[in-house]
Amino acid sequence: MPNPLPKPDPNPRSASGLHDLLKAYVDEGKVPGAVGLVARGDTVEVRAVGTVDVEGSAPMARDSIFRIASISKPITAAAVMMLIEDGEIASDDPVDTWLPELAKPMVVRTPSSPVEDVVPAARPLTVADLLSSRAGWGFPSDFTLPQVQALFEVQKDGREPQGFPAPDAWLADLSRIPLLYQPGEAWLYGTCSDLQGVLVSRVTGRSLPEFLAERIFEPLGMTDTAFEVPAAKRDRFTSSYRTAPDGHGLELADAPDGQWSRVPPFPSGGGGLVSTADDWLAFARLLLAGGTTAEGHRLLSRASVRQMTTNHLTRPQREIGALFMEGQGWGYGAQVDIAPTDPWNVPGRYGWSGGTGTTGHLVPATGTVTLLLTQVAMENPTPTPLMRDFWRRTAQ
Repeated sequence: MPNPLPKPDPNPRSASGLHDLLKAYVDEGKVPGAVGLVARGDTVEVRAVGTVDVEGSAPMARDSIFRIASISKPITAAAVMMLIEDGEIASDDPVDTWLPELAKPMVVRTPSSPVEDVVPAARPLTVADLLSSRAGWGFPSDFTLPQVQALFEVQKDGREPQGFPAPDAWLADLSRIPLLYQPGEAWLYGTCSDLQGVLVSRVTGRSLPEFLAERIFEPLGMTDTAFEVPAAKRDRFTSSYRTAPDGHGLELADAPDGQWSRVPPFPSGGGGLVSTADDWLAFARLLLAGGTTAEGHRLLSRASVRQMTTNHLTRPQREIGALFMEGQGWGYGAQVDIAPTDPWNVPGRYGWSGGTGTTGHLVPATGTVTLLLTQVAMENPTPTPLMRDFWRRTAQ
């Protein structure tokens, strides 16, 4: 059953502040529209500003559907944790039991070595390596490394899901790229979440969309979260944009009848979902409640939620991917704040940002959820000014 409608925010000054922030960016033409959400316990403030496209064909609404990109990652990690709880897999299991393409991987001799200069991996890749994003594939801060350049040919842009081959072909291509670091040695961004999605499908014998729908979306009432948007819902589906090449204005990246009009060959666990503000809030509240739904049904154990929302990285591991995490840590599927370097960095805060212009976080200590959905893509791995202003405003 869907979660009951939350109480509106009784503080008009708070609501006005969020509305004014979003409206300023809309008025400047930085984004056509946006949906901002701040939930504190049962009280939820939601502001929908602007329009679903640059033409202004419809106003932005609370139930507008967005490509949520990498804030899909925590959902995929939760699916893997469910399989661990089911006894289907264990965190220390070698993944080559289900992903034989990844058996006996090779590793470049040093991160700067040519991709032909390799040594055998010191040990097999494990489920825990995938969950913590320390399997050896993924992106560090330095994109110029030869292995990283080779990985770009395989690790496609999740904002164009129809560009991926089917999982078996993708995995075969990935297996020909050596690891950048030994298993467990370094945090690298991106690839491990897609590997988690393939692992879920191989272990269960079902597609990732089917498993997520049955085990997460349906129990939480996340009726608009999926890897495609059917025709009946496309009037609520926002158009997606990127900054024009000259740096001025926006150009269309994807229309409602484009990349998400059908299930892609590769349903990306790293960033392929669409969703709404209330759907993602339902998932965040599951984690805040220690794995139970609003109706009291347990989907995850408290121990699993704790593992997801706890930093698993050492300082040297964090430094390798500092471009992405800005000094913070990583749990399973999302960043975990460990130091109050900015006003919004609360130790224990868990969440991430998506390349299509989304960002979602929860703070277990305060029971707060913050979510910003826009339809303008990030230009690089660093958060946008709007994201930072949103975090600053919601931290007050």
